[in-house]
Amino acid sequence: MKNIQLLELGLKDYKETWDFQENLFKEIIDIKIENRKSEIKKTTPNYFLFVEHPHVYTLGKSGDIHNLLLNEEQLTAKGASFYKINRGGDITYHGPGQIVGYPILNLDNFFTDIHKYLRFLEEVIIRTLAEYGLKCERSKGETGVWLGVGTPFARKICAMGVRTSRWVTMHGFALNVNTNLGYFDNIIPCGIKGKAVTSLAAEINRTVSIEEVKEKILKHFSELFEATFTK
Repeated sequence: MKNIQLLELGLKDYKETWDFQENLFKEIIDIKIENRKSEIKKTTPNYFLFVEHPHVYTLGKSGDIHNLLLNEEQLTAKGASFYKINRGGDITYHGPGQIVGYPILNLDNFFTDIHKYLRFLEEVIIRTLAEYGLKCERSKGETGVWLGVGTPFARKICAMGVRTSRWVTMHGFALNVNTNLGYFDNIIPCGIKGKAVTSLAAEINRTVSIEEVKEKILKHFSELFEATFTK
């Protein structure tokens, strides 16, 4: 079993968390570069960050700024910030009541297949939400986890976007649990027009324990990635 260090960051500013991710990401890459030159190989760590962010919109490197429907003044009025960042994907929203997970893994410790990695992340969320009676699935060509795929009521419950370099991952997923969905009205989520966004609370009509959902995510992540978590 591989080991992953679990870091619970609580409610933390997006930029601070991004910088923290970058430091862990660089730490793993530096060890990998050093290992190529040295006869004594160091073990590379793996990390998994759980965090909630204050209201923020983030735009992926290939995203379209026109999918943000607010100007600077309107952002300020809503108490939200905005960052253009170095993950894949288009625009998304993070805020309180949402579980954000950032696995910072050396995929050499698991499997070197980015497509498989993304499908496993989706599967973790699909299995987690199945425990609440929700039938979630993938939508062809649209990364993330959805309900009602192929119907006029298709809606996204979990967004995903990652960055990888030298088989090291960063960024990750954002699962709407008790999220204020009104904030999604200010963007074209993930650049996909005409599809709604939902949350676990909206689907089952009750507020859900964030800690309970996190435990389920870790259980399914552990099973799929054949890993154990340490704090």
